[in-house]
Amino acid sequence: MSNSLPYSVKDVHYDNAKFRQRSVSQVISQALLTSNGKRDYLKCSTGKFLVLLMIGGLAYIILAHKSDVHPVSDGVAKNDGSKEGENIMTHGSGNFRRFWRKPPRLPPRLSPDEISSRNRSIQESTKRAEPEWIARQQKVKEAFIHAWSGYKSYAMGFDELMPLSHRGVDGLGGLGATVIDALDTAMIMGADEVVYEAGSWIEKHLPEKIEGKGQVNLFETTIRVLGGLLSAYHLSGGNQGGIPGDKGPKPSIYLENARNLADRLLTAFTTSPSDIPYSDVVLREKSAHPAPDGLSSTAEVATLQLEFNYLSYLTGDAKYSIEAMKVLQHIKTLPKVEGLVPIYISPQSGDFSGDNIRLGSRGDSYYEYLIKVWLQQRGTNCSYLYDMYVEAIKGVRHLLVRKSVPNGLLFVGELPYGREGGFSPKMDHLVCFLPGALALGATKGFTKERAMKENLLTFEDMENLKLAEDLAKTCVEIYSVTSTGLAPEIAYFNIEGNSEGGPDGGNKSSRYLNDIIIKPADRHNLLRPETVESLFVLYRITGDSKYREWGWQIFEAFEKYTKVDSGGYTSLDDVTVLPPRRRDKMETFFLGETLKYLYLLFGNSTTIPLDEYVFNTEAHPIPIISRSQ
Repeated sequence: MSNSLPYSVKDVHYDNAKFRQRSVSQVISQALLTSNGKRDYLKCSTGKFLVLLMIGGLAYIILAHKSDVHPVSDGVAKNDGSKEGENIMTHGSGNFRRFWRKPPRLPPRLSPDEISSRNRSIQESTKRAEPEWIARQQKVKEAFIHAWSGYKSYAMGFDELMPLSHRGVDGLGGLGATVIDALDTAMIMGADEVVYEAGSWIEKHLPEKIEGKGQVNLFETTIRVLGGLLSAYHLSGGNQGGIPGDKGPKPSIYLENARNLADRLLTAFTTSPSDIPYSDVVLREKSAHPAPDGLSSTAEVATLQLEFNYLSYLTGDAKYSIEAMKVLQHIKTLPKVEGLVPIYISPQSGDFSGDNIRLGSRGDSYYEYLIKVWLQQRGTNCSYLYDMYVEAIKGVRHLLVRKSVPNGLLFVGELPYGREGGFSPKMDHLVCFLPGALALGATKGFTKERAMKENLLTFEDMENLKLAEDLAKTCVEIYSVTSTGLAPEIAYFNIEGNSEGGPDGGNKSSRYLNDIIIKPADRHNLLRPETVESLFVLYRITGDSKYREWGWQIFEAFEKYTKVDSGGYTSLDDVTVLPPRRRDKMETFFLGETLKYLYLLFGNSTTIPLDEYVFNTEAHPIPIISRSQ
């Protein structure tokens, strides 16, 4: 199977070209026959000239169309300097095309009348449906309060709730991660009581925990705790941002704790012999060390920059941003595979380790932060990040995107042993962040309609937006194919020439039952947010209500199978059987990400607008930094 994008229109273009060639040939033949029948007319030199001119023009059309059978989508794989791409212009009618070069095609644009008509249609549809979506948004808020009530009752101050055994557990360093992850969600929802309870706990208990705790993971602590504190600072009115109120402590409390924590996390950068930070920090000692195998995850070291950049912006101290940005600047210099990178990197040498390339665990948010840090820092000297993002997405399309059989779902696989080691049709649920990232990269946070109206979209942007929509459908089908309507942690796909075989998801009515394989070890669901994150972004950008409907289906499945009556929600061990086995864990990101994205999906698009904020990889909204200020 070709590595170019699977939904090529090559066959359609080829058939149409053959039809056009036959039709034109018939016209020429008819013209010649007619000319033989009108010899008197041809005696006129003017008549001869016109007939010859007509025949010559038709011949040019034939030659020009011969080279048009190459599809636009093939250019994704071929416009990188390959010989095959060069041959398009030198084969057959190349001389004609160089002489009569067609003007460059512009991205499609809507006419003013079409824009007005579409606006009226969307506004009328939205007005009719708004009460229903307000009610559904309220259901998500009620779910959040139910989740918080279980945490407050049985695990307040612990990192996570075990809702079935009614106790808390510290799996993330003991900084009360659920409190901080949930706080800005409560602010956005207007859950004032939760804001007060979480804010009060942070004011009273977090400083001593930062001072006294031992080992924490640099990445997890940055995205959940540091990111949560910075977002809470802004949303509580810090620097006159967000949605200020008097429900919790002063905004300065959040910023002071963020700075105290970041000063300790910085040791992971400053004690490393390279620009790549160590993976673990001992907070009370202000010391850092590598993981037991000596390596850091590429995603982890490259998913710290939004947070440290914003802290430097707020404090006026550049050291946080300088240390974090060194990582991306260093990775820029390293060899890559069409923009793709291995999932491990060494703090000792600064080099990548191994050949495993994937957009799932340990690889995912590297690609996410390339585009998001560039969006955050627009107007600065960070254009290299956008270039790295563009190159990486071309690599994804060429090397990792395939189509399942028998029903043609697009998915993103892996290269566990590098480019030469063979393709694996394995896709983590974590990869479902990609549709949202692709949509952001295409429109830069603007709506598709605005981007088209202002002629901001290139053909590559349009192709990436189409890929985003197709991958989002695949992510939703991974939910729908199971008995519970909830996604497994990992799915495999049958592809042409490489049928994985194995158990299905259990929903016998799903059209894609034979496309998706769910292996026994991968059937668990951790209440993850990545799919609903992409649905939220795509709804904001396209305005297509199907993303809301898909999100509602997922929310209803969470309500039906993961809600615990005594409070909280639980992970599942197996989504393919009914009733599903429960795992007894409520991850912090269920409150910090999953419910937040669902709430925003069902709400007004002016709340946390995508052209003014970027969400860190833990869904904490961070303002886009304006260098004009």
